[in-house]
Amino acid sequence: MTDSIYIPAIAGDGSLYPIEKMQAHLDGQLHLAVSVFVFDGDLLLIQKRASTKYHCAGLWANTCCTHPHWDETVEDCAERRLTEELGFTLSLTRHQTVEYAADVGQGLKEHERVTLFSAQVDSRTLQIAPVEGEVEETRWIGPRELMREVLERPQDFTPWFRIYLQRFPGLSFAEAA
Repeated sequence: MTDSIYIPAIAGDGSLYPIEKMQAHLDGQLHLAVSVFVFDGDLLLIQKRASTKYHCAGLWANTCCTHPHWDETVEDCAERRLTEELGFTLSLTRHQTVEYAADVGQGLKEHERVTLFSAQVDSRTLQIAPVEGEVEETRWIGPRELMREVLERPQDFTPWFRIYLQRFPGLSFAEAA
């Protein structure tokens, strides 16, 4: 990864300061992030990250996730990333903010304060256009099948997605704003 994108990192006093995205991951510095979950009833749209991603390449994750750019709101960031990864826009509902830390391989660490967003759609009418270099594949999956797959093959799923599934069985955060 060679771009110099600056994202909001969180200082010990809670204030924000800009940090280069790759540096945040090398240092395991606490930073802001968003995760989006798009549902059709209880079916969740998941994505397989592109094999060219700089970490967790080829692993299954929630609908999309990313980091806000410096001076970008988490709401704008979540909407932007849906378009950048999946080629569509939706009205999103904001949920709670959670924190986690995880080793994502290749000497990189995620230490994120993540704002969760969700949307309900009709999968029959949603036009998904995965962006090459971002998303390799998408699919809709029910909660039982998802949990079975994660239990049988945890190595096929990103660390953060496994953490969300553990903290929010059935992804129940989406039921209450």
